[in-house]
Amino acid sequence: MRFIDEATIRISGGHGGPGCISFRRETFEPRGGPDGGDGGDGGDILFITSNQLGSLQDFRFKRIYQAPHGNHGSGANKAGRDGENIEIHLPTGTVIKNAQTGEILVDLTEDKQTWLACEGGRGGKGNAHFVTSTHQAPKFAQPGEEGEVHEIKLELKLLADVAIIGFPNAGKSTLISRISAARPKIADYPFTTLTPHLGVVSLPSLESFVVADIPGLIEGAHSGMGLGHKFLKHIERTHVFVHLLDGTQLLEDLTCPDDSPDLAISEAIDKIMERYQTIRNELGLFNEKLLQMPEMVVLNKIDLFESHSPLITEAKAALQQRISKIRGTAASPQEPWIISAVSGVGIEELTFAIHRELKNYEESSLLALKGFKGKTLLPDDTGMRN
Repeated sequence: MRFIDEATIRISGGHGGPGCISFRRETFEPRGGPDGGDGGDGGDILFITSNQLGSLQDFRFKRIYQAPHGNHGSGANKAGRDGENIEIHLPTGTVIKNAQTGEILVDLTEDKQTWLACEGGRGGKGNAHFVTSTHQAPKFAQPGEEGEVHEIKLELKLLADVAIIGFPNAGKSTLISRISAARPKIADYPFTTLTPHLGVVSLPSLESFVVADIPGLIEGAHSGMGLGHKFLKHIERTHVFVHLLDGTQLLEDLTCPDDSPDLAISEAIDKIMERYQTIRNELGLFNEKLLQMPEMVVLNKIDLFESHSPLITEAKAALQQRISKIRGTAASPQEPWIISAVSGVGIEELTFAIHRELKNYEESSLLALKGFKGKTLLPDDTGMRN
């Protein structure tokens, strides 16, 4: 099934039914007076989120939603039937925007969250409502009001705790398949991953977190180059980045002349860091706040260097120094984490380190929330209009 994460649709609330113009006509009641009933209200359109949905596939072919209209009022003060509401189900994490202005109308981040998107028109009053002492036989009634009409854009942003990012063919799909039950396509050519994949990582402590494999990014991704630009928005909700670097760049050291090993290592480190800097530039150009998110740099495919431990030690020290310089903050003592997603080397240590980083993020967010003094929203404050 094709992954659909954007859709533009037109929604219309039902029109209110017109009020009725009617007069009583009963035996022995020649002047029974007006008894026209009210028209029914038009149906509303509501959006309801569901964790069971994973994409906006349902909106690929159906793009127009019209709620039923209210029925006419009738004599004997009988009101018309209200139009039924339409409930449209969306995946949790959907952002709803005005299609013309791009203004965010609501961000639906919780399961079974309900939002009134389009209100139906009110039914018109029948002529029985307009009787006065000086006008006892009104021969008019109200027409029903028209329902709201909106053109909106739906954008799905996957809800995940961790995003695995990096250049194409860095081993992101292999890593997520190693630490979770996700089984994305894995092959030895770039852009194997065409859609984001989610996986749940379970720990022995019965705790878990959700990780997302983001399609490979390249230079210019923020402006539409490659495939990753379509999915950059999905990492905005994540709390920790796992920035995967391809360790095969270090293979150049194994083929370098014996008289200049230091120069070869330096050149290999330069190429790896150039790619690292490129990805960070793309994140910043897409959303500058992403550069402030917790990041864990991981050097993958280290199984190629099992007999070259001195090379790994030297490369790790050089990478750690360069990472700190580029990022502007001190790197973790374990950074970059050295792993092999294929053989499993370092995977367990990395998994627990990711979990610790998530815990640190949650604790810092909780402290920031306690220090915030603002309006407290009620649990049922979902944006519903009266």
